[in-house]
Amino acid sequence: MHFDTFTNHYKSSFEDYLINIIENKSQTDVEEAMTYSLKAGGKRLRPLLLIALVKAFKKNERQAFPIAAALEMIHTYSLIHDDLPAMDDDDLRRGKPANHIAFSEATAILAGDALLTKAFEVIAAADLSDETKISVIRELTFASGHEGMIGGQQADMDGEKAALTLEQLSSIHYRKTGMLIMFAFKAAGSLARIDEETVAKLDKIAEKIGIAYQIRDDILDVSSSEEALGKRVGSDVKKGKSTYPSLLGIYRAKTLLDEHLDEALKLNAAIKSHVNNYDEELLGTFIASIRLK
Repeated sequence: MHFDTFTNHYKSSFEDYLINIIENKSQTDVEEAMTYSLKAGGKRLRPLLLIALVKAFKKNERQAFPIAAALEMIHTYSLIHDDLPAMDDDDLRRGKPANHIAFSEATAILAGDALLTKAFEVIAAADLSDETKISVIRELTFASGHEGMIGGQQADMDGEKAALTLEQLSSIHYRKTGMLIMFAFKAAGSLARIDEETVAKLDKIAEKIGIAYQIRDDILDVSSSEEALGKRVGSDVKKGKSTYPSLLGIYRAKTLLDEHLDEALKLNAAIKSHVNNYDEELLGTFIASIRLK
């Protein structure tokens, strides 16, 4: 199945599932603020990847919905907090006013905190074995914590106005962007109960995709428009951040993007040769969609 076909079929039902967890349960502005950012849209890259991978291994994709929802909640909370004046100080997210603009800084902080904690409530209540839930919670807390996404965000702020090396920049984005993408692959592996050799290949693919996605984002930040991205462009340059285009130039950054995607595609093909019933096209077409024309 082509990833676009999969997305068209599953995105709406996942959106309904995700929003229904919080919507119509409002007691204060915090629930409204949580729903506001969840409803702001976006590609739903991470949760749909998780669900698609479970389906690619011919397992019941519906069992992935709670884990996918938890993952999207944590990603959304991180965006709410990233936009705050004390962090990246952005006033636009996914084409809409940032959460702290639509509500207040205090409510935005609480909405982010609430989405983070709600994520683990959703996993705990999932119809999965206790062993699977504990494994998934452990992986998600690691990926989103100080050794993962949060640590990457801190390193990103520490790196402002500094001349970072390519290795340092890759390390930051491996944590800040890549770790939640890697979690989607790890969680899919747990749910699909695949062998260790295939898990290792998935981990490497996730690493390649995570870096590629950040390179792509950096390129678009200097070459795209606010209307196309749904957020401010050129913000990295204004903050004096090191980016892949600033270190390598646009041409070399695009070449590096393609190199990571080519390696991911080779690994995906290797899984197909190892696992007979694996739907190679689902992940392969997603990887191809990250390329820039």
